[in-house]
Amino acid sequence: MRKAVFFVVLMGIAYVSWAYMIKPVNANLDKQKSQLEAQMLKLSELEKATLAMRDLDNQMTELKNAVEFFNSKLPPTSQVHKVLEQVTVIAQKEGLKTKVVRTMPQKNWNNYVEQPLKMELHGNFNSFYSFLLELEQMARITRIRDMQLKKDPQNEGVAIAEFTVSIFFQDNKQAASKS
Repeated sequence: MRKAVFFVVLMGIAYVSWAYMIKPVNANLDKQKSQLEAQMLKLSELEKATLAMRDLDNQMTELKNAVEFFNSKLPPTSQVHKVLEQVTVIAQKEGLKTKVVRTMPQKNWNNYVEQPLKMELHGNFNSFYSFLLELEQMARITRIRDMQLKKDPQNEGVAIAEFTVSIFFQDNKQAASKS
Protein backbone atom coordinates (compact mmCIF):
# COMPACT_ATOMS: atom_id res chain seq x y z
CA MET A 1 0.00 0.00 0.00
CA ARG A 2 2.79 2.34 0.82
CA LYS A 3 4.27 1.75 -2.60
CA ALA A 4 0.96 2.49 -4.29
CA VAL A 5 0.55 5.78 -2.37
CA PHE A 6 4.17 6.66 -3.14
CA PHE A 7 3.52 5.86 -6.82
CA VAL A 8 0.34 8.03 -6.89
CA VAL A 9 2.18 10.94 -5.17
CA LEU A 10 5.09 10.60 -7.58
CA MET A 11 2.66 10.61 -10.55
CA GLY A 12 0.87 13.63 -9.08
CA ILE A 13 4.13 15.55 -8.74
CA ALA A 14 5.05 14.67 -12.34
CA TYR A 15 1.61 15.85 -13.57
CA VAL A 16 1.72 19.07 -11.54
CA SER A 17 5.25 19.87 -12.73
CA TRP A 18 4.22 19.17 -16.33
CA ALA A 19 1.00 21.21 -16.07
CA TYR A 20 2.44 24.19 -14.19
CA MET A 21 6.07 24.29 -15.28
CA ILE A 22 6.87 22.43 -18.51
CA LYS A 23 3.66 23.22 -20.46
CA PRO A 24 3.86 27.05 -19.89
CA VAL A 25 7.58 27.06 -20.70
CA ASN A 26 6.94 25.12 -23.94
CA ALA A 27 4.10 27.50 -24.85
CA ASN A 28 6.35 30.48 -24.18
CA LEU A 29 9.14 28.87 -26.25
CA ASP A 30 6.73 28.25 -29.16
CA LYS A 31 5.54 31.87 -28.96
CA GLN A 32 9.12 33.16 -29.02
CA LYS A 33 9.96 30.89 -31.97
CA SER A 34 6.98 32.21 -33.96
CA GLN A 35 7.97 35.81 -33.11
CA LEU A 36 11.54 35.11 -34.19
CA GLU A 37 10.33 33.58 -37.48
CA ALA A 38 8.11 36.62 -38.08
CA GLN A 39 11.05 38.95 -37.41
CA MET A 40 13.29 36.91 -39.72
CA LEU A 41 10.63 37.14 -42.44
CA LYS A 42 10.43 40.92 -41.98
CA LEU A 43 14.21 41.12 -42.08
CA SER A 44 14.36 39.21 -45.37
CA GLU A 45 11.63 41.49 -46.79
CA LEU A 46 13.64 44.50 -45.66
CA GLU A 47 16.75 43.12 -47.38
CA LYS A 48 14.75 42.60 -50.59
CA ALA A 49 13.36 46.13 -50.34
CA THR A 50 16.86 47.51 -49.78
CA LEU A 51 18.13 45.68 -52.87
CA ALA A 52 15.15 46.93 -54.87
CA MET A 53 15.83 50.46 -53.66
CA ARG A 54 19.46 50.22 -54.75
CA ASP A 55 18.24 48.96 -58.11
CA LEU A 56 15.81 51.89 -58.31
CA ASP A 57 18.66 54.29 -57.53
CA ASN A 58 20.64 52.74 -60.41
CA GLN A 59 17.63 52.99 -62.71
CA MET A 60 17.06 56.62 -61.71
CA THR A 61 20.71 57.40 -62.49
CA GLU A 62 20.38 55.68 -65.87
CA LEU A 63 17.17 57.58 -66.63
CA LYS A 64 18.75 60.91 -65.65
CA ASN A 65 21.69 60.13 -67.94
CA ALA A 66 19.30 59.24 -70.76
CA VAL A 67 17.34 62.47 -70.28
CA GLU A 68 20.58 64.49 -70.29
CA PHE A 69 21.69 62.66 -73.44
CA PHE A 70 18.44 63.40 -75.26
CA ASN A 71 18.41 67.00 -74.04
CA SER A 72 21.90 67.39 -75.51
CA LYS A 73 20.42 66.23 -78.82
CA LEU A 74 17.71 68.92 -78.64
CA PRO A 75 19.01 72.29 -79.82
CA PRO A 76 17.30 75.49 -78.70
CA THR A 77 14.52 76.75 -80.97
CA SER A 78 16.78 79.54 -82.23
CA GLN A 79 18.81 76.92 -84.16
CA VAL A 80 15.96 75.67 -86.38
CA HIS A 81 17.48 77.26 -89.46
CA LYS A 82 20.87 75.59 -88.80
CA VAL A 83 19.35 72.11 -88.65
CA LEU A 84 17.27 72.83 -91.76
CA GLU A 85 20.45 73.98 -93.49
CA GLN A 86 22.21 70.73 -92.48
CA VAL A 87 19.35 68.65 -93.94
CA THR A 88 19.49 70.63 -97.17
CA VAL A 89 23.28 70.31 -97.41
CA ILE A 90 23.04 66.54 -96.90
CA ALA A 91 20.44 66.30 -99.68
CA GLN A 92 22.60 68.36 -102.07
CA LYS A 93 25.74 66.38 -101.17
CA GLU A 94 23.95 63.16 -102.09
CA GLY A 95 22.93 64.63 -105.46
CA LEU A 96 19.26 65.13 -104.65
CA LYS A 97 17.31 68.12 -105.94
CA THR A 98 15.17 69.81 -103.33
CA LYS A 99 11.84 70.72 -104.93
CA VAL A 100 9.76 71.60 -101.85
CA VAL A 101 10.60 72.54 -98.27
CA ARG A 102 7.57 73.75 -96.37
CA THR A 103 7.44 74.35 -92.64
CA MET A 104 4.33 73.06 -90.95
CA PRO A 105 2.87 74.24 -87.64
CA GLN A 106 5.00 73.46 -84.60
CA LYS A 107 3.76 70.93 -82.08
CA ASN A 108 4.50 71.82 -78.47
CA TRP A 109 4.93 68.83 -76.23
CA ASN A 110 5.77 68.65 -72.54
CA ASN A 111 9.46 69.56 -72.60
CA TYR A 112 10.20 69.87 -76.30
CA VAL A 113 8.92 71.29 -79.57
CA GLU A 114 8.49 69.33 -82.79
CA GLN A 115 8.97 71.26 -86.04
CA PRO A 116 7.66 69.22 -88.97
CA LEU A 117 8.97 70.07 -92.45
CA LYS A 118 7.29 68.82 -95.62
CA MET A 119 9.98 67.97 -98.17
CA GLU A 120 10.07 66.75 -101.75
CA LEU A 121 13.36 65.48 -103.16
CA HIS A 122 14.16 64.24 -106.64
CA GLY A 123 17.08 61.95 -107.47
CA ASN A 124 18.02 58.32 -107.83
CA PHE A 125 17.06 55.81 -105.17
CA ASN A 126 20.63 55.13 -104.00
CA SER A 127 21.15 58.84 -103.36
CA PHE A 128 17.93 59.00 -101.39
CA TYR A 129 18.96 55.96 -99.36
CA SER A 130 22.35 57.56 -98.61
CA PHE A 131 20.51 60.75 -97.62
CA LEU A 132 18.41 58.80 -95.11
CA LEU A 133 21.50 57.12 -93.65
CA GLU A 134 23.26 60.47 -93.19
CA LEU A 135 20.14 62.04 -91.73
CA GLU A 136 20.06 59.20 -89.20
CA GLN A 137 23.68 59.97 -88.21
CA MET A 138 22.98 63.64 -87.47
CA ALA A 139 23.73 64.84 -83.96
CA ARG A 140 20.12 66.01 -83.61
CA ILE A 141 16.96 64.00 -83.09
CA THR A 142 14.88 63.74 -86.25
CA ARG A 143 11.98 61.59 -87.37
CA ILE A 144 10.69 60.85 -90.85
CA ARG A 145 7.05 60.02 -91.36
CA ASP A 146 4.45 60.08 -94.11
CA MET A 147 7.03 59.03 -96.69
CA GLN A 148 6.01 58.27 -100.27
CA LEU A 149 8.57 57.13 -102.79
CA LYS A 150 7.48 57.21 -106.44
CA LYS A 151 9.08 56.79 -109.83
CA ASP A 152 9.26 60.00 -111.86
CA PRO A 153 7.21 59.34 -115.00
CA GLN A 154 9.09 61.95 -117.10
CA ASN A 155 12.66 60.98 -116.12
CA GLU A 156 13.92 57.41 -116.24
CA GLY A 157 15.85 56.35 -113.11
CA VAL A 158 14.66 59.28 -111.01
CA ALA A 159 12.66 58.79 -107.83
CA ILE A 160 10.44 61.36 -106.17
CA ALA A 161 10.46 61.25 -102.40
CA GLU A 162 7.76 63.14 -100.51
CA PHE A 163 8.00 62.98 -96.73
CA THR A 164 7.71 64.90 -93.51
CA VAL A 165 10.86 65.24 -91.45
CA SER A 166 10.37 66.35 -87.86
CA ILE A 167 13.13 68.17 -86.05
CA PHE A 168 12.94 68.33 -82.28
CA PHE A 169 13.99 71.32 -80.15
CA GLN A 170 14.07 72.31 -76.53
CA ASP A 171 11.04 74.18 -75.34
CA ASN A 172 11.97 77.85 -74.87
CA LYS A 173 10.44 77.85 -71.38
CA GLN A 174 12.46 74.79 -70.37
CA ALA A 175 15.69 76.17 -71.85
CA ALA A 176 15.16 79.47 -70.01
CA SER A 177 14.50 77.72 -66.70
CA LYS A 178 17.78 75.77 -67.01
CA SER A 179 19.80 78.98 -67.50
